[in-house]
Amino acid sequence: MSSFLPPRGRGTASNPHNRFAPNRSVAEDDGWHQEAPVTQGTEVMFETAKTIITRNQSPDLPFDRSINPYRGCEHGCIYCYARPSHAYWDMSPGLDFETRLIAKTNAADLLEQQLSKRGYVCAPINLGSNTDPYQPIEREQRLTRQLLEVLLRYRHPVTIVTKGSLILRDLDLLKQLAEQRLVSVMISLTTLDDELKRILEPRAAAPKARLRAIRVMREAGIPVGVLCSPMIPMINDMELEHLLAEAHAAGAVSANYMMLRLPLEVAPLFEEWLHAHYPQRAEHVLSLIRQSRGGELYDSRFGSRMRGEGVFAQLLAQRFAKAIKRFGLERREGYRLDCTAFCPPGQQMSLL
Repeated sequence: MSSFLPPRGRGTASNPHNRFAPNRSVAEDDGWHQEAPVTQGTEVMFETAKTIITRNQSPDLPFDRSINPYRGCEHGCIYCYARPSHAYWDMSPGLDFETRLIAKTNAADLLEQQLSKRGYVCAPINLGSNTDPYQPIEREQRLTRQLLEVLLRYRHPVTIVTKGSLILRDLDLLKQLAEQRLVSVMISLTTLDDELKRILEPRAAAPKARLRAIRVMREAGIPVGVLCSPMIPMINDMELEHLLAEAHAAGAVSANYMMLRLPLEVAPLFEEWLHAHYPQRAEHVLSLIRQSRGGELYDSRFGSRMRGEGVFAQLLAQRFAKAIKRFGLERREGYRLDCTAFCPPGQQMSLL
């Protein structure tokens, strides 16, 4: 079992084959009995991107466009549905995803160019749809902050999803955006158990730090909600009501949740993690996931992929509905953002 444990501060010990690569490498014992390093450093590569706004037509998402200033995510969440995207860059969705990161250095300039295109129609842009915009490397790269500066300059609405407490660094920009009804934030809160957080989301902010972020932003007048995601059967689903109660006490005004998603390479990585950390309950957890996914570990159908189906999923949905009603988290005023004030680059802003 110990061979499956990840290097210190990482979510996985594995680097599964990149499904697009024509060749496959297999590690063999060379007889020298060399030990794997106890730590795994982070490598940041730089990309001059060609486009920055990604469009989607998913009925499961409350936005049709998003920006991801980074590829890969240092938080290392073992369950991350974005892991398979790293294969498109000739890297593994496993350890590579959390240690070999790509920063889009021209993100802010590209955004300004795309906002100025003839025919651009303003609608909220989401930051954090694929990888976290406030992962640790943002502290040095500051790409998310640069994007917020552009959005504020041209009065463009934005929504943010993060589990990083680094968002408080940008409180000055967020307050200005909030004063013009141009921003709403969702803080992802998965568990209140520090030990579970450590193995599930190794480099993400601690639960108390995320609750503090909710509290500080709410006091600053920024609409902030909580996203309980993912809910994993027999791992953290029993915390749902407690998560919502703590988020409400911190000042959250809305809430949402999602069931665990295990697309492509995420499924074997998560199974390996389960057997390493929870060997006695692993098969029970996987059984409940299959019961919620039509007998499979993943169901990609729109309408069911976010919440699942079956008895367990229905019970979770009922618990969530009752809890948000009890805590008054059904409100959605934070999402009514103003698109009418948008002034594209190069155009004269109103003085009123």
